[in-house]
Amino acid sequence: MSNTNASTVQEKNSTLVPILIIAGLFFIFGFVTWINGALIPFMKAINELTSAQSLLVASASYISFVVMAIPASYILNKIGYKKGMSLGLFVMGIGALVFIPAAEARTYWMFLTGIFIQGAGMTLLQTASNPYITILGPIDSAAKRIAIMGIANKVAGALGSIIFGALLLSGIDEIQEKLTTVTSAEKTELLNTMADSVVTPYIVMAIVLFVLGVLIRKAPLPNVEAEPIEESKDGTTNKTSIFQFPHLWLGVLTLFMYVGVEVIAGDTIIAYGISLGIPTADAKFFTTFTLMAMVATYALGVILIPKIISQTTALKLSALLGIIFSFCIVFTSGITSVLFVAALGVANALVWPAVWPLTLNGLGKFTKTASALLIMAISGGAIIPPLYGKLVDSNKVVYLAQGMNDALATATASTKGYWILLPCYIIILYYATAGHKLGLKK
Repeated sequence: MSNTNASTVQEKNSTLVPILIIAGLFFIFGFVTWINGALIPFMKAINELTSAQSLLVASASYISFVVMAIPASYILNKIGYKKGMSLGLFVMGIGALVFIPAAEARTYWMFLTGIFIQGAGMTLLQTASNPYITILGPIDSAAKRIAIMGIANKVAGALGSIIFGALLLSGIDEIQEKLTTVTSAEKTELLNTMADSVVTPYIVMAIVLFVLGVLIRKAPLPNVEAEPIEESKDGTTNKTSIFQFPHLWLGVLTLFMYVGVEVIAGDTIIAYGISLGIPTADAKFFTTFTLMAMVATYALGVILIPKIISQTTALKLSALLGIIFSFCIVFTSGITSVLFVAALGVANALVWPAVWPLTLNGLGKFTKTASALLIMAISGGAIIPPLYGKLVDSNKVVYLAQGMNDALATATASTKGYWILLPCYIIILYYATAGHKLGLKK
């Protein structure tokens, strides 16, 4: 074996354990994040909410990334990656425990508080793990490593969606039908019983998170740093501020839009199927369809990037597919339209893996600050889905005024709400074609 081959093998072996550990973390916050698809219709039922109000479940989770990203970056600089990740897991466990008094009181803001606290813990994990896996190896193959993380994340999300869909949504159609015929006291009792069904799953979740928080402290994670900014011939660099990297700020905007459409694809699909008249017993599996589409595409990314296609090409194809599928959702109906929402998983899968390395490229000492900004962009999941909900609610009012019955107005409004996806994918396409090159040396 040549020295070069031996060095390559040694390098792969030295990164294998850290990759597996970070994949485990992606599994954890994938599980916690994607149960929102089941929580949204559940919260809507037990708290008698509108579509826009129920989507505050997503907002509470994702807005924490805005509030906590910069503090998380500060915490990580003070205590390091391992302690920061451990702390993040403990914070997530505390958030899970908040669901117990929230269920007892059946108070929506308490549920949202628990979700926000879990999001704060995830912010610590994300702020550490995403740049870590990006710079753990060559930048050109970063999308491949992140795609592996995506597989762990979305497999966990699919499992979480199935498990919590079964625990929280089983029999919900019958209960909601019964709620229209019972007395006020009986209605309160039924809703309280439904709310109590979250207690046991979240106690188990809290225990698991606390145990993992202890174990991660002993994990063998080596220290890695980004490559320094390229210097000029006289040994100096003209980059002195984070504001001198336009491709970074466009990357933040792109990631903001991406997370918004990813959350819409995963978190609205169950409620969308129900609005079209599909039984909850069937619709509760729809988030899994979206996530499995993502997993399959991640697997393709692992195989194809960078040997066959570049990260940039993968991002262009993803954006184009997103635009095509958005039109297909709006101009089809029934289960066909639902399947096109699920197909957004194919369009979305490689956006995150491609945007991170393209955005962090050439940032050197500014990488950690840039990573915090990219984590803040996850707030797109807090803002864009509720805009979809408001669009659905306002369109429904219009359709009812036009004489549609309630069921048809709900279905039509839910379908037309997906127009919000189009500008998001157009921005992603711009970044893939030109935005990622702005301000960088030719």
